[in-house]
Amino acid sequence: MHACDQPTIQAIYPFDARGVAKRFRHAAIFGALDVLAAGETMRFCNDHDPLPLLAQLQTRYGEALEISYVQREIGAIVIDFTKRA
Repeated sequence: MHACDQPTIQAIYPFDARGVAKRFRHAAIFGALDVLAAGETMRFCNDHDPLPLLAQLQTRYGEALEISYVQREIGAIVIDFTKRA
């Protein structure tokens, strides 16, 4: 089972980047993260490790966003983005 499909106890909002057109992807991710409330998590799924995106997120959100890899395998990347208070 892919980590993006696993049920969780806490509310985690899935975001599967594989289904978003490349030219809209970063804007869609920023928009989704912008509407998270403190303590909420977006589970990001992708087919590659988004290192440039992670650098952009660090610049944009800094310490207000916790970034945690759930799965980090070739072709299967899952990252939890949690908005801090």
